[in-house]
Amino acid sequence: MNGLAKDVRHGARRLVKDPGFTAVAVLTLALGIGANSTVFSWINATLLSPIPGAAEPQRLIAVMRGRSASFSYPDYVDLRTRTQSFSGLTAAALCPMSFTGHDRPERVWGMLVSANYFDVLGVRPAAGRGFLPAEDARGTAPVAVISYRIWQERFSGSRDVLGQTVPINSHDYTIVGVAPPAFQGSATGLRIEVWVPLALTEEMAPDAKGQLDARNITWLGAIGRLRSGAERGTAQAEMTGLFEQIARENPESHKGRTTVTLYPLWRSPNGANGLFSRLLPLLLGIAGVVLLLACANLANLVLARGLSRRKEMAIRLSLGASRGRLVRQLLAENLALALAGCALALAGTGWAAGSFMRFAPTTNLPVWLTVPIDERVFLATLVISLLTAFLFGSLPALRASAMDPIGALRDESGGSAGGRRGGRLSRGLAIAQIAFSLVLLVCAGLMIRSFRATRTFDPGFNMHNVLLESYDLLPAGYSEAQASAFNRQVLERARTLPGAESAALSDWVPLGFGSNSDEFVPEGYAAGKQEAIEAGVAHVSPGYFATMQIPLVAGRDFSERDAAESGPVVIVNQALADRYWPGQQTLGKRMRIEGKWATVAGVARNSHYYDLEEPPRPFVYLPLEQFFASDVTLHVRLAGDPLVSAAAATERIHQLNPGLPVFDVGTLETRIEPVTFGIRMAATFCGAFGALALLLATLGIYGVVAYGTRQRTREFGLRMALGAQPGDVVRLILRQGMGMLLIGSAAGLAAAIVAGRLLNRLLFGVGAGDPATFAGVTLLLAAVGLAACYLPARRAVRADPIRALRAE
Repeated sequence: MNGLAKDVRHGARRLVKDPGFTAVAVLTLALGIGANSTVFSWINATLLSPIPGAAEPQRLIAVMRGRSASFSYPDYVDLRTRTQSFSGLTAAALCPMSFTGHDRPERVWGMLVSANYFDVLGVRPAAGRGFLPAEDARGTAPVAVISYRIWQERFSGSRDVLGQTVPINSHDYTIVGVAPPAFQGSATGLRIEVWVPLALTEEMAPDAKGQLDARNITWLGAIGRLRSGAERGTAQAEMTGLFEQIARENPESHKGRTTVTLYPLWRSPNGANGLFSRLLPLLLGIAGVVLLLACANLANLVLARGLSRRKEMAIRLSLGASRGRLVRQLLAENLALALAGCALALAGTGWAAGSFMRFAPTTNLPVWLTVPIDERVFLATLVISLLTAFLFGSLPALRASAMDPIGALRDESGGSAGGRRGGRLSRGLAIAQIAFSLVLLVCAGLMIRSFRATRTFDPGFNMHNVLLESYDLLPAGYSEAQASAFNRQVLERARTLPGAESAALSDWVPLGFGSNSDEFVPEGYAAGKQEAIEAGVAHVSPGYFATMQIPLVAGRDFSERDAAESGPVVIVNQALADRYWPGQQTLGKRMRIEGKWATVAGVARNSHYYDLEEPPRPFVYLPLEQFFASDVTLHVRLAGDPLVSAAAATERIHQLNPGLPVFDVGTLETRIEPVTFGIRMAATFCGAFGALALLLATLGIYGVVAYGTRQRTREFGLRMALGAQPGDVVRLILRQGMGMLLIGSAAGLAAAIVAGRLLNRLLFGVGAGDPATFAGVTLLLAAVGLAACYLPARRAVRADPIRALRAE
């Protein structure tokens, strides 16, 4: 070990004497290593640490009804009491809350959780306790656990916070615990501030009356802790059997799928890991190709540097140094380079990891993710660096130590057979660089074209020039009648904003993270025995379709006469009409939804509701005056930039209630970013990796061709002395470069076809084998490669033939 350290120190001193080579090598290494360590830091913060602060997270399992659906509370209780595979099963649901704390009103996101929530997750509070088993019972005292951030910011970290009461949604809750600093909830990527027992659901949200008893309302996500020795497959079979038994006992509320799916938390559909489990491994694979490209580039640099040291190596071999000693010394120099690159990469990773939140979409949910540079990231970066030193250093080191010392001393020009063999190795590495570069450029081209497609995509509504501002009247103590009157006043004032064209309210924003669906009964439709009839639902005010510019294909819009005391009406989309009343007159049909029979007053054109690539799906719009919703978003279509009017719109709401929290202020364009988040992130990094690949490939081709022309200086001088024209020599050199380009491009295209298929799940509006992308990338690489070949060729023909011959 001491010998290795001594060799590394000696190698470092040699590298300091060659600052140009060292700077280029360290920077190239830092880029390759940094790309991988950055992506790994994101994987570490998400897939490897889905719930920071949880004990033995590998035993925690996300339990889903069907593929990704939630459970009703009675079903959860039955599963919890009957399962033998889990030592504990907890349930949780996101819940918006108005949290007053000490001084100012604040909209925060909390969770309604079962009393065993912290115990099942294995999370120990930083202060106080979690919930007691008795706090699962109805009528329990109102208690809450707050986040570490709230404790620090609102209570200055005081231990006296335990036992204090804090008003949440118009009720006083006693603080019994503080969550640990790293813990921000059980949904990866979302920051939760308050946890309240599920038993207090109706106190927290009065519109959820009866929800704890209803089997047909599914709203809870479940997480279980496997018993020691239990297997996920066995547990899934047991849970499916139990749920099928529950469905047979309650057939009216269990139509449709009765299977249960268990997911490891790193790819749970809840939270951000549903996306990250698909996106981040692909980005890591692409970063790995960048690393291989950097290694090939560095191997060529080390080969070229080794040629200048052939005499030194030959003398050392002649004086008795073993080939193993030379290999160890050269690898030690490479290790010194790799460690310097590792240090620089870690510094860059710290910055890049912090940039993760810059990609976070604007949404009504509390998206937040901390990316720590911990010992796991440090160790991974170090391992990548050591692997890199071996990859780029082993071939040149073995090649240098295998020389014939007598032949090397006789021929100092490098034009010997050894130099020619070194040239073949350099060309092989350059071909590998071309292939790697083409793969990265194709991936970048496909992702960039996908991102551009999302910018021109027609979602079925006009997303431009719409201001959004949200508020929730239920926590403020409004009754339904008071809330309806308040909403009417808000709309009247919003329509007086300068440049306002229309305004409306809705409890839902399309193409965001939020979703809402409900079962309904369509008049005259004969449902199958196990058919679940449900549709997406939005509660909207009059003017919504005009504001969103969603065309009505039949019937009318909601109006002021659709009041609470008038007959209920609904507007359905074309997909619902075609599914349940095919070939019939939809207007005038009735459906039972949210406990009321309502008449279809209009049919709206299909839109995209939850995803860019979703097939047409049934959707129902309910008038806000007849179907109450307290948590609403003001939509205002303006003639100019919506954000210019944001402050004025907020002021108009506060004129009606100065203490009402107004939150999620933004534009409709930014609020639909969640559906393009993965594509945007992949396009950014694939584009950056592609640009880096193009640069490294250009340098690699240039270096190989320049090295080849130096090796053939005497040959070119002789040719030109015998009458060859400069153009002949240029064409000869370009043919060498074209040969490498053709072989590298052929290999790269084959690999790019495979890579495109792996990316297919992230692509939008473009195929994995898009001819335009493949052709454009190939032509770009060819043009850049030819330019890299032309420069050394031009320099070669400008040399004086007589001087070239004399130099030899």
